[in-house]
Amino acid sequence: MSFTAAFRAPVRRTVFSTSCRRAGTEVRANSFRKFSTEVPPPAPKSNTALYAGLGAIAFGGVAYYLYTSSSDTAKEASTAVKSAAQTAKVATKFTPTKADYQKVYNRIAEIIDDASDYDDGSYGPVLLRLAWHASGTYDKNTGTGGSNYATMRFEPEALHGANAGLHVARGLMEKVKKEFDWISYGDLWTLAGVCAVQEMAGPKIPWRPGRIDGFVTHVTPDGRLPDATQGAPHIRDIFYRMGFNDQEIVALSGAHALGRCHPDRSGFQGPWTFSPTTFTNDYFKLLFDEKWVWKSWSGPKQLEDKKTKSLMMLPTDYVLTQDKSFKKYAKAYADDNELFFKDFSSAFSRLLELGVPTQQFVASEPWIMGDEA
Repeated sequence: MSFTAAFRAPVRRTVFSTSCRRAGTEVRANSFRKFSTEVPPPAPKSNTALYAGLGAIAFGGVAYYLYTSSSDTAKEASTAVKSAAQTAKVATKFTPTKADYQKVYNRIAEIIDDASDYDDGSYGPVLLRLAWHASGTYDKNTGTGGSNYATMRFEPEALHGANAGLHVARGLMEKVKKEFDWISYGDLWTLAGVCAVQEMAGPKIPWRPGRIDGFVTHVTPDGRLPDATQGAPHIRDIFYRMGFNDQEIVALSGAHALGRCHPDRSGFQGPWTFSPTTFTNDYFKLLFDEKWVWKSWSGPKQLEDKKTKSLMMLPTDYVLTQDKSFKKYAKAYADDNELFFKDFSSAFSRLLELGVPTQQFVASEPWIMGDEA
């Protein structure tokens, strides 16, 4: 089949067929195989530049509706059209390099610092939460969930209680997606999490691309993310399901060094630390150094520091000081910031890769982004 026929067929199916999902899946699969393997040299007298231009026009003509529609059907169609456009780019030998992903990283870093009056003046914490929640749905027993399909784009996952407020982060990343349309949502969201940690003075997080966009059929059931009102058994159920141990559970909990809770989202209120836009081990230090008492208010059960009443801890945070196994690691991190950084980097990097088949990654070893020296 000629390239013209190969390109036109998936685009026609995407735009006009009532079987968007089937066509999108077929195009996505073919596109990814070409993306992750060496592209063969062009045939003599190739018109790939012309076809790529036609592909861009076709994509642009349809994209306006797809980008502005919030329906799951439109999002699936958008995924398929973008796959077709990516096929055209592959034909012109456009294979994103680490330098291309670095440009995406740099754009995200600009957005993080352009938060104005949002929360504490940074979008970093909400972008970290997006990456975390997009990855933390993985179930090792069924092989479902994780960051591979970016299923939070669809309902009902976008409306799960644990994801309340993440429309802010998804909206921010949609701007980046329009600028770098070749990157998958899964890669974009996880790279945003890496950028958030690193740009807020945290450790370097090994990361590599290769995630593909899925469809609404890949949406995971509610209840796979931690419920902050619960205790140690619940925490272990959630994290053991993903394949983490007690030490990794505590290390990942250290992400609460950043950001704050909102009554209109989680129901809880307040920051965990006095520096919610700087990644440190202060979260662990405060757990042990402050006197924590139950907050007297009409909201859900949470703790506040007795001295200033300006900080808060969730029941799932406080349990790190009560459970014998958790406490051992939490105290170690409170005493050693370097150790915390090392263990968080390792666990978070693994979290971001959950659910992604190894053969999909475009690099055999993860990269360190943001290091342009």
